[in-house]
Amino acid sequence: MSANQKYFSDVQRATKEGLRSALKTAWWMLRLTVAISFGVMLLQYLGVVVQVSAWLTPLFLHVGLQGEAALVFITGALVNHYAAIAIIETIGFDARSITILALMCLCAHNLIIETIIQKKTGSSAVRMVAIRLLLALISAVTLNAILPESAADVSVKKVQLVEDNFLVVLTHWALSALSLSAKMFAIIVVLTVLQRVLAELGVIRRLSRVLRPLLKVFGLPAKTSFLWMVSQTLGLAYGAAVMMEEKESGKVNKRELDLLNHHIAASHSNIEDVMLYFSIGASLFWMFALRLAFAAAVVWERRLLSGLLKQNQPPANAASG
Repeated sequence: MSANQKYFSDVQRATKEGLRSALKTAWWMLRLTVAISFGVMLLQYLGVVVQVSAWLTPLFLHVGLQGEAALVFITGALVNHYAAIAIIETIGFDARSITILALMCLCAHNLIIETIIQKKTGSSAVRMVAIRLLLALISAVTLNAILPESAADVSVKKVQLVEDNFLVVLTHWALSALSLSAKMFAIIVVLTVLQRVLAELGVIRRLSRVLRPLLKVFGLPAKTSFLWMVSQTLGLAYGAAVMMEEKESGKVNKRELDLLNHHIAASHSNIEDVMLYFSIGASLFWMFALRLAFAAAVVWERRLLSGLLKQNQPPANAASG
């Protein structure tokens, strides 16, 4: 067999293996996403989301935001950035408030689905949620302290949050879910197949060497380089297929994935999501600077804590004795 024939044979084999794995993961992801989005849609229709936001209003007033900001954050935490931005645009906020809300939502968004993914890839669900909510709060407190107050008038509009006709709400949800499902399916299949092919051709190994200095600063193992790139560009939900593929194949172990999950909890999807908020007035500098600092901090905290716990464990023979 010639070198070219072997090359195409390797690519063909990797593509078939990746496609089988992708279809399995895509089916799991789509069922999860549709079920959870339907549940959130019902909570919104029944007014539960609005009520929870009302309870949180005093907290948001303490970080320099108007009470309506609570609704933006709760919607982003339960649904996604698009829903949060829709409310921001409907209510109306100044650039300072938008920057604070952007940081909060970037730290804690789509929590139900993304937490399930992080748990499936080896991290504690409780810890992931706690970290993301804590970072959202720290973001708000930090930016409220350092950003100058704006004298701009904020035009508060009356928001129609609940559609009376359930059939209309259901139709809108179904169309949105169908569009999202198609997008997710395509991205999951392409990503998983691409990962298999790149691994087969040795590209990921070379990429790991290039990114090693940067990942070392973040406290991440070099073997997580490809997964890190996927998480930073496409995000956690779309990168889940590749993460689970790497875990099941044994290329990345549970500890390495857990460290990556800690980084991702603070910083992921740094293209589409960041540009969405930038387009409505949020500061690019603060969206990148704070989240990358948080990402490094939580990973090094995790490594330090794991090291201390390991040191305090008694030797195996002592424990058995």
